[in-house]
Amino acid sequence: MDYSYVLVGLGNPGAQYDGTRHNCGFLLVDALCRKAEREGRVQSMNGGKFSCELLRVELPELRGPWLVAKPQTFMNLSGQCVQPLLAWHKLPPDRLVVAHDELDIPAGHLRFKFGGGNAGHNGLKSISQLLGTPDFYRLRIGIGRPPHKGDVTNWVLGRPAGDDAAAVAKGIDNALDVLFAFVAGGLERAARNAQQSAA
Repeated sequence: MDYSYVLVGLGNPGAQYDGTRHNCGFLLVDALCRKAEREGRVQSMNGGKFSCELLRVELPELRGPWLVAKPQTFMNLSGQCVQPLLAWHKLPPDRLVVAHDELDIPAGHLRFKFGGGNAGHNGLKSISQLLGTPDFYRLRIGIGRPPHKGDVTNWVLGRPAGDDAAAVAKGIDNALDVLFAFVAGGLERAARNAQQSAA
């Protein structure tokens, strides 16, 4: 089966991490699958050998089947899922879109880019190291910085509440539109859509 792209949503497995800021990538995968259940097709696949929940997702907006994964490694070992997944399906890194939380962007704001550094994100670091390249697409979902400096771990592993939660939820919805803009018009259109999403 030829897949157009692979979407990997980053997060930590386990109920204790459900809905945390660090699991924004999982939230995006869940939102995409809900839409595909209504308007397209979702098929569960065996992701055991890749240490992930693995799905085949089809939607008109995706213009072909996508592989969609939620790594069941912990965040800092995400590459142990992504590298063998791409290798098995003979897909190059430039067919990979990684959705992840981003401290340096306000809650709910989005950015879409290709390549670049990891900005201290251990999931991205692991993927870049095991793929041997940073050259893959990143859909960055803003969670903002904690109000008290130095409280990053508790912040990313905490659950947003109130206005913060509403902003992240809106960001997840908008992130689907960014994905579809990427399919329709490439990197430039997706990046522009992401920048405008919080306007």
